[in-house]
Amino acid sequence: KSSLSLRFILSVEGICKCGYPKIQHCDEAIKPEDYMGEQWDTHRHVREVPTDAFGDITFGGLGQKTGKYVRVSSDISSESLYQLMTEHWKLRSPNLLISVTGGAKNFYMKTHLKDKFRRGLIKVAQTTGAWILTGGTHAGVMKHVGMAVRDYTLSSGLMEGQIVVIGVAPWGVIHNRHTLVHPEGCFPAYYALDEQGQGRLSCLDINHTHFLLVDDGTHGHYGVEIELRARLEKLISQQTLGSRGSGVTIPVVCVVLDGGPGTLNTIYNAMLKHTPCVVLEGSGRLADVIAQVAALPVSKVTLVLISQLMKRFFGQEYKSFTEVQVIEWTKKIQDIVRMPHLLTVFRIDEDKNYDVDVAILQALLKASRSDEHAGRQSWERQLELAVAWNRVDIAESEIFTEESQWTSCDLHPAMFSALVGDKPEFVRLLLENGVCVGKFLEQEDKLTELYAHLPACFFLRKLAKRVQGGKIHRGQEPQPGSSKISLSHVAEEVRHLLGSFTQPLYGLSRHKMTGDDVRLAVPSKGLVDLPCLGEEWTPDTVWDPGRDLFLWAVVQNNTELAEIGWEQVQDCIAAALAACKILRKLAQESGEDDSEEAKEMRELASHYEKQAIGVFSECHSWDAQRAQKLLIRVSPSWGRSTCLWLALEADAKSFIAHSGVQGLLTQIWCGELSVDNPHWKVLLCMIFFPLIYTAPNSKHLQSTLTPVLFTSPQVKFYWNIASYFGFLWLFAVVLMIDFQAYPSWRELLLYVWLTSLVCEEFRQLYHDFDGSGFRRKAKMYISDLWNILDVLSIVLFIVGLVCRLQASGTVFYVGKVVLCIDFIIFSLRLMAIFTISRTLGPKIIIVRRMMMDLFFFMFLLSIWVVAYGVAKQGILIHNEERLNWIIRGAVYEPYLIIFGNVPTNIDSEHCSVNGSDPLKPKCPMLNDENMPAFPEWLTIIMLCVYLLFANILLLNLLIAIFNYTFQEVQDNTDTIWKFQRYELIKEYHSRPALPPPFILLSHLILFIRAVLLRYPPQRHKTFRQELEQTEEEELLSWEAYMKDNYLASTRQDESQSVEHRIQDTQLMCRSSDRDDGESSGQETDEEAAPHTFARQLQYPSSTVKRFPVPEEKVPWEVNFTPYLPPVYNEQDSMLNFILMNGFGRNPGGRTGIRGKGALKSLGPNHILHPVLTRWRDAEHKVLEFLAVWEEAEKHWALPGRLHSMCVFSVMQVYKGYVDDSRNTDNAWIETTIVTLHCDKHTPLMADLNRIVSRKYHFLSYCSDFCTI
Repeated sequence: KSSLSLRFILSVEGICKCGYPKIQHCDEAIKPEDYMGEQWDTHRHVREVPTDAFGDITFGGLGQKTGKYVRVSSDISSESLYQLMTEHWKLRSPNLLISVTGGAKNFYMKTHLKDKFRRGLIKVAQTTGAWILTGGTHAGVMKHVGMAVRDYTLSSGLMEGQIVVIGVAPWGVIHNRHTLVHPEGCFPAYYALDEQGQGRLSCLDINHTHFLLVDDGTHGHYGVEIELRARLEKLISQQTLGSRGSGVTIPVVCVVLDGGPGTLNTIYNAMLKHTPCVVLEGSGRLADVIAQVAALPVSKVTLVLISQLMKRFFGQEYKSFTEVQVIEWTKKIQDIVRMPHLLTVFRIDEDKNYDVDVAILQALLKASRSDEHAGRQSWERQLELAVAWNRVDIAESEIFTEESQWTSCDLHPAMFSALVGDKPEFVRLLLENGVCVGKFLEQEDKLTELYAHLPACFFLRKLAKRVQGGKIHRGQEPQPGSSKISLSHVAEEVRHLLGSFTQPLYGLSRHKMTGDDVRLAVPSKGLVDLPCLGEEWTPDTVWDPGRDLFLWAVVQNNTELAEIGWEQVQDCIAAALAACKILRKLAQESGEDDSEEAKEMRELASHYEKQAIGVFSECHSWDAQRAQKLLIRVSPSWGRSTCLWLALEADAKSFIAHSGVQGLLTQIWCGELSVDNPHWKVLLCMIFFPLIYTAPNSKHLQSTLTPVLFTSPQVKFYWNIASYFGFLWLFAVVLMIDFQAYPSWRELLLYVWLTSLVCEEFRQLYHDFDGSGFRRKAKMYISDLWNILDVLSIVLFIVGLVCRLQASGTVFYVGKVVLCIDFIIFSLRLMAIFTISRTLGPKIIIVRRMMMDLFFFMFLLSIWVVAYGVAKQGILIHNEERLNWIIRGAVYEPYLIIFGNVPTNIDSEHCSVNGSDPLKPKCPMLNDENMPAFPEWLTIIMLCVYLLFANILLLNLLIAIFNYTFQEVQDNTDTIWKFQRYELIKEYHSRPALPPPFILLSHLILFIRAVLLRYPPQRHKTFRQELEQTEEEELLSWEAYMKDNYLASTRQDESQSVEHRIQDTQLMCRSSDRDDGESSGQETDEEAAPHTFARQLQYPSSTVKRFPVPEEKVPWEVNFTPYLPPVYNEQDSMLNFILMNGFGRNPGGRTGIRGKGALKSLGPNHILHPVLTRWRDAEHKVLEFLAVWEEAEKHWALPGRLHSMCVFSVMQVYKGYVDDSRNTDNAWIETTIVTLHCDKHTPLMADLNRIVSRKYHFLSYCSDFCTI
């Protein structure tokens, strides 16, 4: 709402006292009579109407261009304004409120100070998420703030700045405000800066982002916004900091530049409300006066000194000050100096290179630290503020000092805020200063709450779909708070990402879904598949807080937090590989391969693959055998998987290609045989196995040498190669020599041989090597190209066999053709066998990649072949009706032309005129002269163009593609070959020892054991190893030690880089420049100051103001001629005659007010203050004292005015004058303090509690500082 004048009251100048002329009043305000000389009253003569100025505001020129504005009444509630800013203007609640005040007129400020102020103000607002509150006009200190925002906007390249600067300005002093008026709002309103024509009015600053234009119905009156601005600042200071109910409210700081009498009142009232102030020395006038005396004791801040400083810094303006005003300034400045914990002076020091932001933040922390009622809560509040501001430098220098002793539990709220707020530097700082991850995540609810506060990411959308039972469809927004999350949901989703071969990380028995589970609100980005878990599982989980923190950071794709979490994990290699698997799975399922999120996931996955390689390399260099044990050790923290299996599932080719991993695979490949045996020895012993007993030490192992030889995967592989060559030789003999109408013994042997191959394929399909389940095993089997070739070759063989057994001659021959084609596939399958070869294996990989390139090339080539072939066929041949010759002429012949085969069907000797000969093509069409009817030049041109593109361009393109593929794959073929080598090793490790066709005996034995005898399947222990608890702990400790070595070496390598050295040098310079003395640096008074509470300018519970009494004018003996204090008596009585001749003078000196005030009588008013104590325990180790809460003063106090009570012992502690805010020159309080010690378990103590609670409504026994 805005204000509208209801009464035209004529002033001396001929206009209304509201400042508006008569024509701008409403009809009801203009009366025939003029109310000349009537007192203007805003509440009587102004009414509120709906506002007609609100919306967007746009400025011309550079800098901040667009903002929000609204015209509001001066009586509007601050709650409504705050709701407007946060809900309608969509401003995030601030972490800090910076109220900038000072000179409203343009003033000069040194360039160095101006740069520091602008840079520091923007830095503190940007890093802490602060709101900056100013007067909003384009003058004075507001102009400097606007220029700071403009410089930031231009340097950052943003059209709309991220800094929130709110101007609270009077509506009646805004020049060109008519452009902002529109009944339905302006979107936008165009406002022009016109400093030349503004006169006594002021223009809005074009660099502010938001404006609150306060209207009280007046025109040209400054200062009408001060009350509303103070109420708004107070409301914001009462709001909770952050989204969680931590109890910490939004801090407020006042920054002072220049300034006059109004600025002094502002900062004086702010400091009385415990708001810290930062004064910039060198900005002029009031700021310089305060800066000069801030470091002095209050006793030295005299009236003479303040007069000299005002004359020095105010110049000619000082002459306008009266003597009473100077006295009032002195009194207020003394009170300001008396609060050094709230006063910080920023001084320019050429030797120190810090900006205003450090002074602002240190002022807030200093004020919080000096809270006399906070204790430990003061440090915790400071830490919460530092986390909210994300200022690690301030926390290191001001909070984590030697005098502050932190426990892990004290830092848990800050740790949670830092994690949820994505502040990795703070997380690292908290860990360095005592946070124990185990204690932090000791409660399950803490981890659940962390997952409930996940930022918007793909994992969160998947988790929301799982929580809601898969009911989220594409484009559908999940309802906030409509779903609940538990760790069982997280376990299911993580198990899906890791693979069904793992067990859930969080067991259902430990993490049960309850009614108190945290609600989850998730933004949706589209359809998310909800996978099925498949097999049943048995919960067998372990509690691993380091893993939990690392996993929480990984699933949200947070690089820095994940790195910190990984450093806390003990099983670091498995954790890195698991993260690699999870991230690549998430990137694959996101469905957006080119999205930024998917790219970041793949980059982070590659990073953790490198981390796993780095730690494993460190381990392998120290102890190769222990390092290999890490690969096959079952990890309880990661679903009872192994590092080797996680690396394979994560497609971590570089990790598998590591020499240590390859050494393990080679050892498995050789079995019990030595890896140093040459191949010829192994082959010779395979044929003449008795030679194995000629080896050294063979006499002690004669009973086991033969099984060891033939169960070695290497030996199995050699026998299977020989068997496969024998199979191909037999197959070729049957096809070329012995393919009879009735199968011969060779053909029957071939069928038996093939049957053994089929049985082996079934065994591979159903054999659960690692316990991953049939569904996953079948999926892996189908995904292998060589298995597809096996199935295809077997199917073709069966088809050819069925056709071959038919009596019909034609079908019989078709069967032979199918078997011949099948022989080609069986021969191609031979390449898979040689993938184990270090020489041929990489070449086979290159061939497979080139075949894919060739497929896409043939698509391009087919376009040219068909285009040319159809055109050529249509021109040469007229109405060819034979399909085979059409295809031959349109496709086959153009294809052969590429390889230089020129067609010969143009000559009549090689063609049929009418196409009557089925073995010859149709001749070209002839004219009447028996000459070709087609234009020869056209076909020649077409042939040249076709050969140019097909023969030269496309074929050379194919060569270039092959060359590129070769160069690209050549560098990685060794890595890819080593990765694929595992599958061949695993296959032959689990394969029966007998080669085909003798392998049928092994299959028969396996069938009897599994089906008839129902023996459980045998699991191979070579790739998985269960360790004893002691050995497990020792191995993990060694791995953690190796990880620390790796990280230390990595940091050392980074620190040696030039860029890092430059950054370290800059940081060291900044840290050395900062010290603890930017605050006021006030010296302590040697003598106790005279009463201060009795000289507060505002008398309590009244509207009466005291006469200002400076420090040196307090004693009655000091002459103080201007002293004319007001007389105040809360109860009317005839007391003026008593106040003469010094009767009833306050023994503490002048107070600035006469009468008895709020006290009952003149002279001393006696009061008793008992200190009630009792022992808390029977051992008399902790002493408690009674305190009551004074609601009016907002602090704890000793109970007073207690008369009727019995005590065991009474001892007087003090008797005399008390400095009380109710004291006057003629009435004061004198107290008697006694100690009363009572027994805790007597009826007397119960009566005492009843008396105190009835009188004070709230009592508490305090023992924080009374431990004996």
